[in-house]
Amino acid sequence: MRISDIQRCEVRPGRLVEWTFSPATVEAAAVLPPDPRPPAYIQESHIRTARSVREDGLFVPTWLGTAFDLPGPADLDALERALRGWTLRHETLRSGFRWADEEMHRFTLDEDDVSLHRQVVGDFADTNALVRYLQDRFDVAADALGWPNLIYAAVVREDSTSVYMAFDHTNVDAYSLQRIPGEIRELYTADVTGRPAAGTPPGSYVDFCEQERTSADGIDDTHAIVDRWREFIGRCDGRLPEFPVDLGLRPGDPLPTQKLVCEPLVDADAAAAFEDYCRPYGGSLVGVLAATSLIVHELGGQPVYRTVVPFHTRLKSAWSDSVGWYVGGAPIEVPAARDLDGALATVRAELRANRSLARIPLARVLRLLGADFRPTSPDMYSIVSYVDARPTPGSDHWAEQNAYGLIRVSYGDQVCAWVNRLNEGLWFACRYPDTEVAYKNVRLYVEALRDLILSVPAPRRLRVAEPAFL
Repeated sequence: MRISDIQRCEVRPGRLVEWTFSPATVEAAAVLPPDPRPPAYIQESHIRTARSVREDGLFVPTWLGTAFDLPGPADLDALERALRGWTLRHETLRSGFRWADEEMHRFTLDEDDVSLHRQVVGDFADTNALVRYLQDRFDVAADALGWPNLIYAAVVREDSTSVYMAFDHTNVDAYSLQRIPGEIRELYTADVTGRPAAGTPPGSYVDFCEQERTSADGIDDTHAIVDRWREFIGRCDGRLPEFPVDLGLRPGDPLPTQKLVCEPLVDADAAAAFEDYCRPYGGSLVGVLAATSLIVHELGGQPVYRTVVPFHTRLKSAWSDSVGWYVGGAPIEVPAARDLDGALATVRAELRANRSLARIPLARVLRLLGADFRPTSPDMYSIVSYVDARPTPGSDHWAEQNAYGLIRVSYGDQVCAWVNRLNEGLWFACRYPDTEVAYKNVRLYVEALRDLILSVPAPRRLRVAEPAFL
């Protein structure tokens, strides 16, 4: 799915309708007893960071969302039933947290207590006004420190209806967002045609949180994974890694605003050729990281590229269709290589050696290390992520549906880049600090990454065109 912000996801005028949890649902949640299942470490870290940044006087929206089209003027009753039915499938969406002193406690609604409230906001003839309204509304309705922390909206027109859904990050990851257009369309179509909806209930992310936390709490500071992180952080001068190029920031400066670049990187043929070249080393994920190591060495001169690679933690089939934040991180270190092949070999070895570290939440590791990482930014470290989104159910319809994964670009001092492989090629998106130096170096990185992907040696690129019977 193409990653964008609300400003660049083809918003068009129309009649805006929105759904939130009903007052009755909010009242029911207010008197719920605690749910003994704890937050995931990544959820707790996210909420504590949001609170810390808010206490410093800065409101930093961090919601994620999705946008996609349905054909024609939608049947709003059927769409509402589809939205409620989908919400009930995923337990995390009816679960939240409260503070008791410094402890977070979960509460979870029963399905029967969940209902949606529909409101017709009005007609918008001006695209810019609609975009501003949606962003401002999502900032409040999907706030990390509030509950409910999700909102659904639709812009209805004669030819199509655009659906927008925004969530606090505690409830969703990128893979969750990618599945939403297909699932909502299936539920909606089943309703309007009167046929049963396909699919079986997925596993609960709330159950996963409990299992992961129990496992993480079973290790102590002598565990091998903790030792590996201790050594890695030590080689990063006691910090988690930043993007190793000049971003025009000075120590002690206020948290800067960010900008977003999102654009096609290469077409489908070039993406396939790059995958073919990188396959002996593990594929395009290895390739993107290897290319990045070469490029940042040229831009920043650092002898070793250190980063934390995000990996999904959906290790059981029960979680494969579940909405939640199933992400861990593994550290890698890539010394400057002479060429792409050398970098590919090093990245492959690093990922093989370190991928298992992603199974223990980094927030748990830091707690065991006693590291004083008081969060002052919504991003703990910089990332370069690669995802092949083509196997996602419904991906063949994303282009015709104008489907996007949405990120809120607000404040931050890190570089976070995503490379997604779609049917039409590689799509690039990146949040970065809004400075002239960062803009220059991020543009240099994007262009160098594109050039390197396109420059894989001809013999390997030609192999993708060979007939299947040869």
